[in-house]
Amino acid sequence: MSSRDNAKAPHAEVRELRELRERLLLMAGRVEAMLADAVRAVCEHDTELARATIAADRRVNRAEVEMDALCLQILSRCALSREDLRFVTLALKMVTDLERIGDLAVSICERAVELWGAVGRGYYDEVQRMGEIAGGMVKDAISAFVDADAEQAQAVIDRDAEVDRLFASFSTHIVEEISEHPELVGFGMEMQSVAKWLERAADHGTNLAEQVVFLTRGEDVRHCGRLAPVVELPPFERRLVNHGADAVPAQTVGAGRPPDAAQAT
Repeated sequence: MSSRDNAKAPHAEVRELRELRERLLLMAGRVEAMLADAVRAVCEHDTELARATIAADRRVNRAEVEMDALCLQILSRCALSREDLRFVTLALKMVTDLERIGDLAVSICERAVELWGAVGRGYYDEVQRMGEIAGGMVKDAISAFVDADAEQAQAVIDRDAEVDRLFASFSTHIVEEISEHPELVGFGMEMQSVAKWLERAADHGTNLAEQVVFLTRGEDVRHCGRLAPVVELPPFERRLVNHGADAVPAQTVGAGRPPDAAQAT
């Protein structure tokens, strides 16, 4: 490479990194709008909006392919700083999460079309609330990315628990309704699917926020606080863990002991 080409290379990298950032923000805005429109389409029985949102997914899919190519082009250069390298690799992950949120919005819109004219008891307030929180999480995660705000990103992560609680409550409500009104099974299951997809959209919003924390602080906070709590084992199972199967009398063997071990005694 000539000295002239070397002089141009940093400018090309800066331009490409700026383009990647702008494309990522544009894609995030489209996905955020798709999710909000999908919830509206379900709650307002708006099939035209649902179909328009489904059609909009083509642009999101195309953006994913183009941004993946741009990231690989940038990564092929050898002059990236540590910060720029971290940004590009995380952009690849963020694009995947955004594309999947778009796919979830499409699935919700397909249910909106199928549910048009269906007889049901509602559940729309719960769906709208979940949609507002999930959409807000995506919006705030992107805002945190723009502002390099790790605290805002952490607040997004913390809100995921609220969506999980709403989904659990919603599921219980639907089961109770279906038990009393079997004719609502079809409608109830469709709305259950919508709620599940919103819960998954919130999970992707959490993923985006976790990536912002890593980008700004260099800390990997994935799965933090989500591990199963330590459970105190009953005395028999404690002996099994501490001393091995051979230390347990045959007559005490229960469901926690492997069948082969029981036969060995």
